[in-house]
Amino acid sequence: MNALVLLSGGIDSSCCVAFYCRMGYDVTGIFVDYGQPVNQKEEQSAKAIAHHYGIPLQVIRVSGPAANFKDEIPGRNAFLIFAALLYHPAVTGLLALGIHAGTPYYDCSEHFAAQLGNILSGSRAGQIVLATPFVQWSKQMVYQFCVESNLPSQLTWSCEVGPSAPCGRCLSCNDREHLHVRTPK
Repeated sequence: MNALVLLSGGIDSSCCVAFYCRMGYDVTGIFVDYGQPVNQKEEQSAKAIAHHYGIPLQVIRVSGPAANFKDEIPGRNAFLIFAALLYHPAVTGLLALGIHAGTPYYDCSEHFAAQLGNILSGSRAGQIVLATPFVQWSKQMVYQFCVESNLPSQLTWSCEVGPSAPCGRCLSCNDREHLHVRTPK
């Protein structure tokens, strides 16, 4: 079975790749460059994770007016899901997103996943399913899976601000520090 995994290069999406590879899915990573400040670091990490797992990585580049991204990016996960669907209209199987519980962002919630899952399934007559395997897991549980599955966390990038070095202040940097995850160079 196919699994398209939205791969930002962070721990959560990288764990999602590991999860579906471990389950025997035919995994393809999808990286979306939408002009985020850390797009180069994220893409570099996504490529490193894809290489590590021996999966193809497809890059979608979206251009438009310059945006000033800070903190939460409203609609980000919905945009990523629809961008993947738009560029892969004939895909069947899973479209996976590595969201987890415990964040203040609506687009990381079970309610969001259920609503968008219905829209996604309806738009493809049930041929594609939104998969969010960690939606009920805490960040600590996701990281524990990272450790147990020998995911090389040093290949991941988890800063929302960057662009060349972790800011040390954003939610992702705070999570990484709290979990004692090695910061990439």
